Amino acid sequence: MLRQAVILVGGLGTRLGDRTKLVPKPMLEVGGRPFLDTLIDELVRYGVFDEILLLAGHKAEIVETHYAAAARGQARIVVSRETEPLGTGGALVHARDLLHQRFLLLNGDSLFDFNLLDLIARAQGGRVHMALRDGVVGDRYGRVVLDGDVVRDFIAPGAGATGPVNAGIYVVDRSVLADISTLPASLEQDVFPGLVKSGALRGTAYRGYFIDIGIPDDFARADRELREKLRRPAVFFDRDGVLNHDAGYTFEAHKLEWIEGARQAVKAVNDAGYFAFVITNQSGVARGYYEEHHIVALHRWMSDQMALVGAHIDAFEYCPDHPDGTVTHYCRTSNRRKPAPGMITDLAQRFPIDMTRSMVIGDKDTDMEAAQAAGLAGHLFEGGNLETFVKQRLVPTGNA
Repeated sequence: MLRQAVILVGGLGTRLGDRTKLVPKPMLEVGGRPFLDTLIDELVRYGVFDEILLLAGHKAEIVETHYAAAARGQARIVVSRETEPLGTGGALVHARDLLHQRFLLLNGDSLFDFNLLDLIARAQGGRVHMALRDGVVGDRYGRVVLDGDVVRDFIAPGAGATGPVNAGIYVVDRSVLADISTLPASLEQDVFPGLVKSGALRGTAYRGYFIDIGIPDDFARADRELREKLRRPAVFFDRDGVLNHDAGYTFEAHKLEWIEGARQAVKAVNDAGYFAFVITNQSGVARGYYEEHHIVALHRWMSDQMALVGAHIDAFEYCPDHPDGTVTHYCRTSNRRKPAPGMITDLAQRFPIDMTRSMVIGDKDTDMEAAQAAGLAGHLFEGGNLETFVKQRLVPTGNA
């Protein structure tokens, strides 16, 4: 399982003029916060990354200070500092000892809103697998020529070519560092051409919101629209009886049996540009059948299993309380226990959710009552293929 994301944050950002003289480009405020914070939050919600490595160069001390001993969710943040500009390839060589065998690589000055785990799941062949942005109009960007998923050529900007563009997101095998013999080095100019010749460079095209803050006009546009573009509807899934068969107080991975089409249903939600959440009552804790750490471990296992098919849950919420519990600490009434809407409203405080287009999918009346209390549509799942059930209810967002 790929567990490391690496972000290139070392560029000088000269096209932004005075803005980047004192602040590295990815640390500039966009939409009211450092752009790099937004990129990191987008990575963290996938729930699979244990480490986010920042390759810093220009004004690296600002990056180091901001993220000193930092963590976001389960991911720790590590900073590698260049002492001189080495290019995108050179930055990787400099950080060689910190890199995992396979890692996700992103540019720190652009955001592409698509399902990253779909790219990771597809990246089984080739030494680099690129995410490409489809549907880009204009001549600012070069174009990529694909044969299936094999990259055959790059067309320079201004040549009038059509086709997808390089979105600056890659699944990389560390073995590509052996192709870099001199520094500084550019991945795009010095590494990718050789991979094209050997057929080892792959690519997949996606649709989704894309913004590059590298030039003043696009920087201003990102500042205006980014927060609203990252606002999206959500599907709130009940767990037992919806994602997995309800065998009664499930807390062990080896006893969990997926509902038919469950993981594919979550992926459909991801691909459609929705948030995907789990909201589950877990009174087994209050009753003394298992402990909270068992729930956390099971949800981590479920995340890993979903990631294999390119799916993810943005957050797992659970309520361990019950007013008839035998464990004193959990013997209480909670606004987070369905049919109360607390888990939903708590998520709405933490994520930019468009509640007007969101829904709850559950298998019990209490799920439907929680949806109604939160002002959401509720859909009662009574069995069958969950993927089919979900796809009939999704409306593609502008981010898909």
